[in-house]
Amino acid sequence: MLAETICSAVSAAGLGIAAVTAYRKRFLTATRIAAYSLVPVGLVLTGVVEWVSGIAFKPSVWIGFGVLGLAWLLFMTTRAIERRRGGTRADRKAARAAGRNEAVAPGASAPSLGAGAGPAAASPKPGKKQEAAGPGEDFSDIEAILKKHGI
Repeated sequence: MLAETICSAVSAAGLGIAAVTAYRKRFLTATRIAAYSLVPVGLVLTGVVEWVSGIAFKPSVWIGFGVLGLAWLLFMTTRAIERRRGGTRADRKAARAAGRNEAVAPGASAPSLGAGAGPAAASPKPGKKQEAAGPGEDFSDIEAILKKHGI
């Protein structure tokens, strides 16, 4: 009952301000003020104010808001942890796919183009003996990535 009275008073005051504004020949502004001032009365007549006041004084509603807040907090915590790990789910999925497909073949100095992409993508022949990794070949993967990106 108190909320309805307050909304009616706010609407009456808004309509009074709109009338004064219209008297000053600012009709567009006066119309906008009148529109805003009619919103509280509309909310009272539709029952929204009664519904909101009924919600505000129920403990179960406040428990629900607490649960929603906890869910939001958990969501934001997982987002922060995900950012610290270095990327989103799509980034991690792409990294796993790149790890499975190996961009650089063992002993190659250039990145392969993928399975069946041409002679560069062919795997080493089983008859050939692979060379043992020397001290200079430890960074071949890194060199291939840098060359791929033009660095």
